[in-house]
Amino acid sequence: MTHEMIPSQTPTEIPPDVLAELKEAKQTLEHHGLADRLTELVGAPITASIKLLPGVAETAIHTAIDKSLQAALSVALRTIGEQTEDGQPKLLTHKFLAGLSGAAGGAFGMATVALELPVSTVLILRSIADIARSQGEDLTDVKTRLACLEVFAIDGGSDQSEIDDDTEIGYFAVRAALSKQVADASKYVLKHGVSDTAGPPLVKLLGMISKRFGVVVSEKVGAQAIPVIGALGGALINSYFIDHYQDLARAHFTVRRLEREYTQGVIKAAYQQIKI
Repeated sequence: MTHEMIPSQTPTEIPPDVLAELKEAKQTLEHHGLADRLTELVGAPITASIKLLPGVAETAIHTAIDKSLQAALSVALRTIGEQTEDGQPKLLTHKFLAGLSGAAGGAFGMATVALELPVSTVLILRSIADIARSQGEDLTDVKTRLACLEVFAIDGGSDQSEIDDDTEIGYFAVRAALSKQVADASKYVLKHGVSDTAGPPLVKLLGMISKRFGVVVSEKVGAQAIPVIGALGGALINSYFIDHYQDLARAHFTVRRLEREYTQGVIKAAYQQIKI
């Protein structure tokens, strides 16, 4: 149901149920980090595990991240506009498949990162797209498909002020920092088609996303690299990994849906006033 509102409406005039929905989204977008959950799972701080990784691991991780985001971009531009049978998010299916992929990472360690991470990333992207569709997004729109990739740049557990934007912090700073790149990338795709994924605007967009996605991937790999984790632990860690992004996607596209109903200015003002 769409609530009729004029653009000048103040945040305090937004219905209580909508404010509650927005508050829940903000809680996820600003404070939903993966590291704490992984620390509880493995019984040791993930940051300590990351520092113990050999130097060669860092290069392998960055290479895997680049490969993964390239694969995700290709899928985003070519296939996620296809309608699922019932239009509902296939969250459990994607989580199960990601768990199987993570089992390999847990069993064989760093040797499988380059193979496992692209699979997990594409599965997560498809889940994000399903969530976007369920929130009323039009996945035939190139900008919307690229907005699905934006989710990889959100990590509620990190300091999101580390962005080239001096005017804002948090979730809206991430979106503000990416907005021009998404717009430029969309124009490039509309002009050159979906087959050219190496164009400068697309490379720049992926570069910005990669920096932030890399933080979460390092946490995941650090947890999987602990010797006692094994295949079962690796599967569970990957389930947490996809669950993390499913939650962020649900919150992200909830905010976007509310923006379509109330205008971005009204929702942003209400979001900033919410105390959590």
